[in-house]
Amino acid sequence: MKKALILINKISNHPTQDELDVLVQAESIEKSLHELGYESRREFFDLDLRNIISILKQNPPDLVFNLVETVAGKGELIHLSPSLLESFNVPFTGSGSFALLLTTNKIRTKKILKENGLPTPEWFVHNDDGKPDKRKKYIIKPAWEDGSTGITDNSIVTGDQVKLVELSREMKLKNIFFEEYIHGREFNISVIAGKNGPEVMPVAEMKYLDFPDDKPRILNYASKWDEGSFEYSHTIRTFEIPESDRDLSISLADISRRCWELFELRGYARVDFRVDENDRPYILEINTNPCLSPDSGFPAACSKAGLIYTDMINRIIQDAHI
Repeated sequence: MKKALILINKISNHPTQDELDVLVQAESIEKSLHELGYESRREFFDLDLRNIISILKQNPPDLVFNLVETVAGKGELIHLSPSLLESFNVPFTGSGSFALLLTTNKIRTKKILKENGLPTPEWFVHNDDGKPDKRKKYIIKPAWEDGSTGITDNSIVTGDQVKLVELSREMKLKNIFFEEYIHGREFNISVIAGKNGPEVMPVAEMKYLDFPDDKPRILNYASKWDEGSFEYSHTIRTFEIPESDRDLSISLADISRRCWELFELRGYARVDFRVDENDRPYILEINTNPCLSPDSGFPAACSKAGLIYTDMINRIIQDAHI
């Protein structure tokens, strides 16, 4: 029987719901690996690499399923796991160290997108020459974290509310950036590797139901992880895209494929968009190795396309780095 090693980030002593989600992913993937003829085991990946190196040297697996989302609690270090696996020539799932290094740094990602003519909202950081436009709204985002960590309704500010001097004095400018808030619709495009290149799954739109007029329509932390919150119960995913949006759907798919090629993505990915009132799309984020919990967006899109969970996992394995 083939051997698979599932790598996950080490869980903290007081884990949050988003941190515990990696265990849900691991359990689901273990079931699929068994169906696919693999004997699997789990190991934590952290800054102490001795245990993992010992396994790779003495009992190397046939495949590593890489689910590492943070290292020592830092999202900016997740490229370390594929870097180590690449150095040992061990097959592993998902994108490689180059793609993870680029896409986990959201500011660098946006610069690359802009340099290559791909649409993304305007932004600035505190040490740039750029300054906020008082006529616009901005969303304050962490430069590294994903899963909407740190994002609340208070993250939306107007240009005249951005007090850089005060924020700098309070040491709140480190590792954040200000992105222009695009008022409009929100879409997630899931992409999976195929025999003839990346394949785009059905387009998903996020709907904000019964949100008060003064409440930002954003995927904040509560909408993803706080099951008792208004945001969680009133934010839904739908694949029912009207025929009138056919050209928009084609455009979103084309842009997502370009992102796949540009950032050298592998296995699976998700590209998140905002679309303004004139149907102009803007790339918000490129999610390499997105969540694979059965109820999350990527598996939902695959299911909509007729790809059951285990077949999805097999497609990801087939595009493993070798």
